[in-house]
This record gives sequence, structure tokens and C-alpha cells, in this order.
Amino acid sequence: MNKKTLMEIVKKSKNQYVNGKVATYIPALSKVRPDELGLTVYDLHSNNIINIGDYQTRFAIESISKVPVLLLAIEQNGISKIFKKVDAEPTGFSFNSILNMEIENRKYPMNPFVNTGAIVINSLITGSNSDERFNQILNFVKKICNDNEITLNTEIYKSESKTGDINRSLAYYMKNNRMFEGDVEDVLDSYFKQCSLNVNTMDLANLAGVLANKGIAPWDNERIVSEESAKIVKSIMTTAGLYDESGDFSVH
Repeated sequence: MNKKTLMEIVKKSKNQYVNGKVATYIPALSKVRPDELGLTVYDLHSNNIINIGDYQTRFAIESISKVPVLLLAIEQNGISKIFKKVDAEPTGFSFNSILNMEIENRKYPMNPFVNTGAIVINSLITGSNSDERFNQILNFVKKICNDNEITLNTEIYKSESKTGDINRSLAYYMKNNRMFEGDVEDVLDSYFKQCSLNVNTMDLANLAGVLANKGIAPWDNERIVSEESAKIVKSIMTTAGLYDESGDFSVH
């Protein structure tokens, strides 16, 4: 893939934003400019990064944060403990639904990428309170994205926390059914913060580069996560990373 081809892709796609809508379920997200489009590709073969368009524009990481936080949780707790708390199965239900757990009388969330699973994973990060867990997450995301400029988007965080009633209902349901330990509001606070980190496409390409390179940072050859952790997370991304559209994406 060369820069000319990527520029053609971005040029062809630039005006497609008129066919979609920005997210409105979190009020602050509705203010995002829909016409911005950036693309970064990390070529592991040449160890070269190609940037096109608005690649420096920062945006809230939102659910993509579930990938590095799962990696961190596995590194801190071990694979066995993590998957005693969360399953690794795809779900045909919405990412913010508890119907599958209620209908099937499940004791754990279906996978780490639906909101119930991601909240449990956040609760397993080392730290006795929200601030300590978030600092662990922030430092790890900076490292795996190779970007010390990543910060908390305070506006998104406050908006998400203020309107996060569905996530609160999910968390209290799980707490009532003893699916995770800790204070619900404290865990949700660090979860809302992890989703509100400001990143750009270069950060996400670096994250993807580490995963593709079996846990090793391609920019300096430092091992950031184990090869097994990278393999497991990539597998779950394939089967459940796009929620109830994962199967369709894999086929087409």
C-alpha cells in the first residue's frame, strides 16, 4: 500500500460523511466535526508510517479503549483470572444490552468488548480507586500508542459521566449479581475516563502495530505485551470486536 493509493482512498471517501450522523447519545460527541477524515497506515515490512488527511486531529478513543485496557488487564492479572471474570464469546445482542445474561442466566459478561465486559475489565486494573486505575490505563495507553501527549478529554468525560445511565444500570445489575467487586460509581468513573482519552490516527496505528508485531513495539523493538496476550486480544477482536456485526464483517 503506497501513499498515492491511500490519498486516492481518502479523496474518494472525503464527502461520504453526508451519508452518516455523528453520535448524539453523548452530548459532547455531537459537536465533533463530521467532515474531518484522517488515515494512518503502519507498514511493518518497511517500518514506515504513512499519514493522510486529518491524521493529527484528536478525538475521544471511546470503545477502542477496550483493546489496550484488556491488554493491560491480562498483563497485570494473567489470562486465567481475566477469563474467569469475563467470557470470550460473540454476542448477537447490542453492545450495551444485558438481555443475553438475563435470558441465558449467565454469571459473566459475554466478552470483554461489550460494555458489561469492559466495565468488569476496568475493575480488574491495578489500583484501589478510580484515579489509581485511570493513571495505570493512561500510562499504558501512552506507551502502547507511543504518544506522551495523550490526555483526558474533560468535556467528553463529564458529558459521558452525566448521561451514562445505561452503563450505570449495567454495572448495578452486575454488582447485584456479584459479577465484579468494588464500588460501582468508582469503577464507572475510571471506565468513563478510559473512554475519554484524546487520541489521533497515528496513536491507533501504533497500537495496531504492536498487536500485529506480536506484542513488540515496531518503532524500538521493546516488548510491551506478551505474544500470547496479543494473540488472544486479536482473536476476540475478530469474533466480537464489531459487536453484533463481527460475523458479517468477517465474511465480507
